Amino acid sequence: MKFSLCGGAFKGLDVYAQLRKTKEYGFDGIEYLRWWTIDDLKAARAEIEKTGVVINAVVTQFFNLVDESKRSEYLDAMKVTIEACQTLGTKSIITQTGSEIEGLSREKHREAMIETLKQCGGLLDGSDIVLEVEPLNGLVNHPGHFLQRSDESVMVIDAVDSANVKLVFDVYHQQVTEGNVIRNATNYLSRINHYHIADNPGRKQPGTGELNYVNILRAIKETGFSGFVGLECGYTIDPAEALQQFKDEILAKI
Repeated sequence: MKFSLCGGAFKGLDVYAQLRKTKEYGFDGIEYLRWWTIDDLKAARAEIEKTGVVINAVVTQFFNLVDESKRSEYLDAMKVTIEACQTLGTKSIITQTGSEIEGLSREKHREAMIETLKQCGGLLDGSDIVLEVEPLNGLVNHPGHFLQRSDESVMVIDAVDSANVKLVFDVYHQQVTEGNVIRNATNYLSRINHYHIADNPGRKQPGTGELNYVNILRAIKETGFSGFVGLECGYTIDPAEALQQFKDEILAKI
């Protein structure tokens, strides 16, 4: 497994400083989600090559998979994001699904999602870039978000049937939504491209809440998973101190 850091560790730093800090902390990548805020993508790529730290994930510029009237807008934004990823060498694009549409059945929501994602799979076919659909919890952070449960998310990915369209499994969100984290995080491995981790409650660094991340990460590691696990969390103490604790108290034990 490889580990990446997200924006919560780098308040106020530009992408170049974030890449250098990530190398200093001893992590493999950063998730620089709003890629369009980078002033010069080619210069960022040069810093990536200099540091050896990758931008392992970004997000799409437009989030709405459930409204078929927004499909063209979504696909146009995807094309631009794919081009940016090709420049940066980024392999993962994260997308959310958008909010539930009042009066529309869940089946119709899924049908719209599946068709748009199939077209995204066509755009990505032949590349090594994966579009990752992210279920989010509706109880605490994202009321009304359409896709929340692991089983329904897997149903969508299986219907799309593209090697370039998978899931990002956010342990924090899935703990809030459904629990049963280790079973779902491992049983659905073939549909998962990337994991996010944070503790619950609070969405702070692992070790501050109820989740046993030694057991969770050990279980994922034992599957042979070799992709990224991203610390998408806030911090209760100085990030450098928190990350050292994470390495000493969690990573050293898995």
